[in-house]
Order: sequence, then structure tokens, then C-alpha cells
Amino acid sequence: YNNMLQSLFDSQIKTLSIVLMGIFFMLFFLFRSFKIAFAAIMPNVIACFVILGSMGLLSIPLDLMTITIAAITIGIAVDNCIHYIYRYREYLTITGKHDETVIKCNETVGQAIKNTSYTIIAGFSILVISNFYPTIYFGLFTALAMIVALCGSLTLLPVILKKLITI
Repeated sequence: YNNMLQSLFDSQIKTLSIVLMGIFFMLFFLFRSFKIAFAAIMPNVIACFVILGSMGLLSIPLDLMTITIAAITIGIAVDNCIHYIYRYREYLTITGKHDETVIKCNETVGQAIKNTSYTIIAGFSILVISNFYPTIYFGLFTALAMIVALCGSLTLLPVILKKLITI
């Protein structure tokens, strides 16, 4: 049992490392900028660590279902950041001002991000009615991770972009 737990822990670290590196390089090739790739991945990394930290604080063990939550969350939530950054760059060239750009982004792509995130949150929340505890944890923590990633995409991401992108 201890060997299995150690193997799960090692697998979690390797999986997260591979997912984060893969997504970072994909973002770099997509946006052709290390700064923007860094900005796009930060809200997702924070959501990942909030979930893993919450599971640790609540003494929820890693098992075959809960070990995948962080990697799945990053994979799903990075879409929000990609959409936001594309629209941010588009509006920034039009307005030339970060504050106006953020307002326009939140009015347009921000609404779409919220709606899709709410749908994903509702979909994973359905798993809470299961009788199998690992499935309940998976649904609950994935939905929570999506909430954190949504908040990060709409609040933290614009702040990071303002700091990193020059006009």
C-alpha cells in the first residue's frame, strides 16, 4: 500500500510537470512570447495548487480519481486564458489603453468564458450525487478548480498582462 501511495505521488509530480511544460510550450508557440505564455499559465497553476492544497488540508488522500484532477483542470482551464489573451491583444491594438481593453474584454470574451465555465462547473458538480467517494471528490474538486481558474482568468490574468505587455 505504501509503495502504491509513493507511486501515485511520483506519478502526480511527473504528470503535472509534463502537463505544465507541454502547455507552456504550446502557449509559447501560439503567442510567440515567453511573457504571454507565462501570463496564460499562471491562473491555471494557481488553480491547480489551490485544489491540491485544499485536498491536503482536508486530508483527502490521492487515489486513482483525485490524482488526475490537477492535470485535467489545467488542460480545461487554459482555454479560457487563450481566448482572453487573443481578444486582449486585439482590443489593445485598437484602444491602446490597458484599462479600456480589460473592460472590452470582460464585456465580450469575459461573458463567454463565464458561460462555458459555469457549464463545465455544473457538469462536474453532477458527480457529487454519486455513491462512490472518489467520484464525489473528483467532481467536487474539479468544479472548485474551474471556479478558481475562472476567477484567475478574469481577475489575475488582466493584471499580469498589464504588467507584461507593453504597447
